[in-house]
Amino acid sequence: MNTVISTQDLCKKYGNQYAVDHVNLEIGNGRIIGLIGPNGAGKTTLLKAILGLTTFAGELKVLGLDPRKDRDELMEQVSFIADVAVLPRWIKVSEAIDLVEGLHTRFSRGKCMQLLSKTKIRMDSKVKQLSKGMVAQLHLALVMSIDAKLLVLDEPTLGLDIIYRKTFYTNLLNDYFDEERTIIITTHQVEEIEHILSDLIFIRDGKIVLNSTMEEVQQSYFELMAPPESVDAARQLKPLNERSLFGKHIFLFQGVDSALLEPLGEVRTPNVADLFVAVMGEDQ
Repeated sequence: MNTVISTQDLCKKYGNQYAVDHVNLEIGNGRIIGLIGPNGAGKTTLLKAILGLTTFAGELKVLGLDPRKDRDELMEQVSFIADVAVLPRWIKVSEAIDLVEGLHTRFSRGKCMQLLSKTKIRMDSKVKQLSKGMVAQLHLALVMSIDAKLLVLDEPTLGLDIIYRKTFYTNLLNDYFDEERTIIITTHQVEEIEHILSDLIFIRDGKIVLNSTMEEVQQSYFELMAPPESVDAARQLKPLNERSLFGKHIFLFQGVDSALLEPLGEVRTPNVADLFVAVMGEDQ
């Protein structure tokens, strides 16, 4: 596995407050990482450091480069999508293609045109004439036509309806991702991406509180739905979290043998949203 991102004691402070607090990460190629956290947790600040958009303390290497010193070289191998509203509303589709082609040496006009041919987007339309879903399709086509090794998606489907959100991620997997590329996604709609993730990172108050592969999550965490008569026995196994639903108690365990849980009720792997609430706390 080749290392794409490596950090050691990475920090970013605003005044006396850490937005990124001594973060240590190592991310390899061919991974799809969900970077999940509540508002103000430090997600965007961490991404800005990776993209060379903010200063920081500590060590950070992205594709072997220092974003502070080598940003121009780094941006030849990195693509970034934030909220789709970043595209100029006055620009025509054809002009947007010309612009990206002129700015990025690794952009393929042919691939972009192929991707757009699957949509209803016209070359002579201006961005302001497109629906937000169509703008997302345009933005994704532009970015996927860049031969980048790292793709960073910061709330890429914000404000889109469910059909466009599903289409966005389907196209991303089918037309872009391969074992040589790495994708980092931040989103609050975790239930829509958990099936595509290879790795999961939770961040809170600038600190990494969970960093696991999805395989490790499935092997380490279990959710038990217990009837009333099993509640006391379940509590004795020291769950991470407990909540009630429809008269049953739901417990989350880490590192407890599932064989000990099965006599107490229904055992399953928790979804990412439930795991997030349990690890972060109900007040997040």
